[in-house]
Amino acid sequence: MQVTFLGTGTSQGVPVIACDCDVCKSLDFRDKRLRTSVHIEVDGLSLVIDTGTDFRQQVLSNHITKLDAVLYTHEHKDHTGGMDEIRSFNWAQKKDMPLYARRQVIDQLKREFHYAFAEIKYPGVPEVIPFEISNHVFEVEGLQITPIEGLHHKLPVFGFRIKDFSYITDMNFISDVEIEKLKGSKVLVVNALQKTEHLSHFTLQEALELIEKVNPETAYLTHLSHKMGKHALVSKELPSNVKIAVDSQQLFL
Repeated sequence: MQVTFLGTGTSQGVPVIACDCDVCKSLDFRDKRLRTSVHIEVDGLSLVIDTGTDFRQQVLSNHITKLDAVLYTHEHKDHTGGMDEIRSFNWAQKKDMPLYARRQVIDQLKREFHYAFAEIKYPGVPEVIPFEISNHVFEVEGLQITPIEGLHHKLPVFGFRIKDFSYITDMNFISDVEIEKLKGSKVLVVNALQKTEHLSHFTLQEALELIEKVNPETAYLTHLSHKMGKHALVSKELPSNVKIAVDSQQLFL
């Protein structure tokens, strides 16, 4: 399995264009983050979790030329806003794109990208096939995927486990039952927005507590805002098995 972090950042906080903090002014490439998304190549399949508003740039920068399906964690715009860009894969692969998401995410996509779901479509719009998922194991072309349910404040969100890789983003609560699904993962990716308390995201300390419960071989922090601090400094505070994910970083499991 090959995992590529397409983006590890967030829209939360002060927009970079108006921010004068050390992170936003940093010359360290590790402090430059696009919106959170990940690309997974496994068993001959090419999957993406979330298509945020940076999706086109991420695909081009990471030379993704094949995509078999998209998995969605939740319906917020920074995780769905780039769905229109899958039309390039439609053209190249000559097939519709399967989208796997809970019902409320599909409904949001139908509102936001209504032209892709119209009965009579304008030529060249994205061609998609939505598949509704719930909190049960599902398959994408024979590959088993386990949803991990949590809350983003009061909004239900899915993470996903694929073999020994588990991916969690935009959560600030996950039950003990769902944590059990994560145990045995070799690699766990979890969101950590900032060090101070937040309404809808894990803080650094909360993410570390979850990592300790799951006890993976290695954990990576994603969905970081500029309020977390600079990569070089925060990295020194972390346990030896916990790392900060970097845009375009690749993992091999």
